[in-house]
Amino acid sequence: MNQDYLHNPYPSQRMTTFAKKGMVATSQPLAAQAGLDILKKGGNAVDAAIATAACLTVVEPTSNGIGGDAFALVWMKGKLHGLNASGPSPKSISIEGLKEKGMEEIPKFGWTPVTVPGAPSAWATLSERFGNLPLTEVLAPAIEYAENGYPVSPTLGKFWKSAADHFKKALTTDEFKHWFDTFAPEGKAPEIGEVWRSEGHAATLREIAETKAESFYRGKIADQIDAFSRKYDGFIRKEDLADYEPEWVDPIGVDYRGYKVWEIPPNGQGIIALMALNILKGYEFTSREDADTFHKQIEAMKLSFTDGLHYVTEGRKMERSVQGLLSDTYAEERRKLIGEQALQPEPGEPPKGGTVYLATADGEGNMVSFIQSNYMGFGSGLVVPGTGIALQNRGHNFSMDPDHDNRLEGGKKTFHTIIPGFLTKGDQAVGPFGVMGGFMQPQGHLQVAMNTIDFHLNPQAALDAPRWQWMEDKKVLVEPNFPNHIAQALARKGHHIQVALDGGPFGRGQIIWHDPETGVLAGGTESRTDGSVAAW
Repeated sequence: MNQDYLHNPYPSQRMTTFAKKGMVATSQPLAAQAGLDILKKGGNAVDAAIATAACLTVVEPTSNGIGGDAFALVWMKGKLHGLNASGPSPKSISIEGLKEKGMEEIPKFGWTPVTVPGAPSAWATLSERFGNLPLTEVLAPAIEYAENGYPVSPTLGKFWKSAADHFKKALTTDEFKHWFDTFAPEGKAPEIGEVWRSEGHAATLREIAETKAESFYRGKIADQIDAFSRKYDGFIRKEDLADYEPEWVDPIGVDYRGYKVWEIPPNGQGIIALMALNILKGYEFTSREDADTFHKQIEAMKLSFTDGLHYVTEGRKMERSVQGLLSDTYAEERRKLIGEQALQPEPGEPPKGGTVYLATADGEGNMVSFIQSNYMGFGSGLVVPGTGIALQNRGHNFSMDPDHDNRLEGGKKTFHTIIPGFLTKGDQAVGPFGVMGGFMQPQGHLQVAMNTIDFHLNPQAALDAPRWQWMEDKKVLVEPNFPNHIAQALARKGHHIQVALDGGPFGRGQIIWHDPETGVLAGGTESRTDGSVAAW
């Protein structure tokens, strides 16, 4: 890509990491090292991804857990595979039933937003199809950290304390007691540098490893989830877990300036990044540090996000086709709406028809883009007693409007925020990339992809570059180091620019690029968190 790997114009001043035999990039050094250790034991990129993902449930519980969902893009032996391991709502839930209980919207916490967790199935399924090592060996590092403990890192400690302080006020009834027993055992979050452990978490990971996740969906762990749900009048039942299987899917992609940018198809929001890139490929950009560049990026993302929030839900229940949303004809229609001033977005009419991210690569050219989450930090606030399983609250994204495409229905997958990305050129893999962080994710994907392809930034600089996030209407957040003169120019174009002085929700990303001629791997990690690239 003709990148200047020695130059990083942004404040972190981290350098791109190079290696040849293997690489793991993620938001926690201990998890990255766990994945690298698995590579050194003869595991491949998939084994490393599973080890890292399982380890992240222990060493970054503020963003993900055993009770969350996962997605993966896997480049294996020259082909890209997609895995959707997001779970559906319980079969017994309905809009009518919730309204009878007096609910007009789906709450963030408690049993109502809990959906079937898909992450354990992702680990087992990936291991079974592509792994070199047994799952018991791959999950061993995570089990060790859960059993014997680890010292809490700085960014983790900050978010853990914030969650605990909020939960003390918000989660006061009996069903939430087990969260505090697990994650605030002495009445507070562990301090930075303090050792935290969870024997229940270790026992659950061990059982998942030994049964290849069968226990979680059809055995002892499923019984524990079912009993906890019944005790507090929850909706999820063992039958919901037993009926669940992750889905192998065909990745979707768009051509962008000689590259192909890939995402998982809906119910994920990756299509939003692709729609925006499809609009933007109709322009020529000569400089990243230009108000017109940012203006067009924001407008394209605004239009695409508005469509995504309106139309995206479980793929088989979408009333507009993926092909229609990604068609060049529709992109041209949306592009015509972009002028010199910020617009108020409305959905178009296409043709009918807290998260962790990690990237791994091995010395054989195999690579994995993997993401998992409990959503909104710790998720629902519910922890299955004695197991360490923090249950996700992904159902909060459903609409209670019976006419909305993403309306709540029993046994349905909701619009999903977590998305892995992948880049190819011709028939060669360039590599995995991703930016975690709720609705920032497709916006981060767009910015990282353009930083790489349009502006020729190396992996570390592509991640370190100041970010923006469209929020709603004409409101746009920018980072404190976002150029002030550009922010002012955007304001003159009608954007409502706000500087996020507290750091803001700008996501946390990882990149690994692969040179097919030399086999050299080039990795970047997130300067906005405790990011790490472990390389061999």
